[in-house]
Amino acid sequence: MNSIRIEKIKSVSGRVTLPGSKSLSNRALLCASLSDGRTTLLNLLRSDDTARMIEALKALGVTINDRGTTCQVDGIGHGFDTGLNRIRLDLGNAGTAMRPLCAALAFSNGNYELTGSKRMFERPIGPLCEALRSVGAHVDYLNNPGFPPLVIRGSKPKSHELSIDGSLSSQFLTALLLSSPLAGGLNIRVRGELISKPYVDLSIRLMERFGVDVVRRGYSEFTIKDDARYKSPGSFLIEGDATAATYFAAAAAIAGKVEIYGLSENSVQGDTAFLNVLERMGAKVTRLEHSVVVEKQGRLKGIDVDMNAMPDAAMTLVPLALYTDGPVTIRNIASWRVKETDRISAMATEMRKLGVKVETGADFISIDASVRNHDIPSFDTYDDHRMAMCMSLCAFDRDIVINDPQCVAKTFPGYFKELQAITQR
Repeated sequence: MNSIRIEKIKSVSGRVTLPGSKSLSNRALLCASLSDGRTTLLNLLRSDDTARMIEALKALGVTINDRGTTCQVDGIGHGFDTGLNRIRLDLGNAGTAMRPLCAALAFSNGNYELTGSKRMFERPIGPLCEALRSVGAHVDYLNNPGFPPLVIRGSKPKSHELSIDGSLSSQFLTALLLSSPLAGGLNIRVRGELISKPYVDLSIRLMERFGVDVVRRGYSEFTIKDDARYKSPGSFLIEGDATAATYFAAAAAIAGKVEIYGLSENSVQGDTAFLNVLERMGAKVTRLEHSVVVEKQGRLKGIDVDMNAMPDAAMTLVPLALYTDGPVTIRNIASWRVKETDRISAMATEMRKLGVKVETGADFISIDASVRNHDIPSFDTYDDHRMAMCMSLCAFDRDIVINDPQCVAKTFPGYFKELQAITQR
């Protein structure tokens, strides 16, 4: 297994330019593909996840012209239609491709097989598939019920009223929202407490930019009219990735000062609220028109915080416990269990290599680093990009080794280069 050794970091200083948001990139690629007209996407993230989406859309007949972080998409103006032959799409471990494409293809024409990596076969998709089946969609499981791979025979829905469980993943609701114009409009009711609400807000704001209005009643009911159609906005600038920003913001809060470009004051991404958490912990945050500056203000404070609204950003708080004056407890994160790996279990296993006390439950993790060892840990990353990036923050405490660092290519191929560029030793 390939690995990298990171020597102890004394401080960080400088500027970082964020790659495009993964969540916005894959959603925008799909909306642009279904729109009338050509769309130029600017600052598109180039990563494994977006590459999977682009490959799939091309296989579905969409003309896409890639030029680095600029991408021209000639929209087809309607649902997909690939004829009688079954089209097989390998989406790797890209949940932001698997879930929306599942719904979009269910309301299109053609025969499709959606497959992916071994881990994707362990990531639930049952609530989405059952919601689609409830309106007559033909979605079948190839292996285990409730999980990919899937076989889909596209058709128009027999009903436009459906419900979805919101307690496991907001991506299921997002998939239905994004595909609703292909269904001739939908009325979607959410059962249970919807998690990751900011990601739903992001999806709705993107749809509106592409000409589709969503009428909502809080987070319990969403209506898209039967005449809704995607229309190209001409061009669309993708914001810098707010989740990627958390690693550099945390590094600065630990030891230094960093300006992070690519996040505006009016960002649509919910993970920008991570900056509020850092302020509660004692860091200084200055928000500018096109960037944010984070600076250490002293030893960080321990925190007990509900991170249900931003579970990906929540992971960055785990290694921060090494630099706080008390424990760090992160609650309401049951969705970690069904991400790229079981992140609660993985985080607990890796942090314990530092000799710290870790307590976990079904939906929380608590880290008390008041006692620790002096070992040089070798962190496993579980083929999970966020595990690799989060654990790199342990290098402010000591030398560390990170196994399989290439897994960051899923969303941030240049992460370790960017970290090195601002590192002072």
